[in-house]
Amino acid sequence: MVKEYEKPGRIARLSGNSIWGFSDMLIGYMRVSSDSDRQTTDLQRDALLAAGVDERHLFQDKASGARDDRPGLAQALAFIRPGDVLVVWKLDRLGRSLPHLIEIVNGLKTAGVGFRSLTEQMDTATPHGELLFHLFGALAQYERALTQERIRAGLAAARRRGRRGGRPRALDAEKMEAIRAALAGGASKAAVCRTFGIPRSTLYDALGQAGD
Repeated sequence: MVKEYEKPGRIARLSGNSIWGFSDMLIGYMRVSSDSDRQTTDLQRDALLAAGVDERHLFQDKASGARDDRPGLAQALAFIRPGDVLVVWKLDRLGRSLPHLIEIVNGLKTAGVGFRSLTEQMDTATPHGELLFHLFGALAQYERALTQERIRAGLAAARRRGRRGGRPRALDAEKMEAIRAALAGGASKAAVCRTFGIPRSTLYDALGQAGD
């Protein structure tokens, strides 16, 4: 007879006196991009439940994939134990970018945790899934190399045209000369900002760039 075995916050299964399936506990993670009523996790939830994830082992976020502060993901990663498998509906639900996805999955592998994406049929516990993961890693490395090459080429082209990289000057030389004169005459920075119609942050940036 099969019955439930419960640890704090974790559900395993017992068959007689031995635990089976605990080393393959499925932990589901879902994400939608906003709190809008039009975006729900229903589709992801149904797919994860159909794949065998216990509803009590589902974690979710309602946040853009570009955001770092995803408490649901943090809770899922803290909950997972060696031998578990993190399951997502699609790869883009987990990582905010390809390098970020590779970083998370590498962290899972180091911790002895498997990873499975239902849509792409990726499972790092299988040779096919492991091959796909290595291909993604190679693509991420290639993407980083291309980005660095574009940056270097852009900076070189700018130098040839007499421009330097970095942020442009906040204020032109003529206005800066007038501002320096006003400050030297005893005007406060607040008064200078009002007179010249510039934000205080712009003034501080300009003075910092000029070394004043």
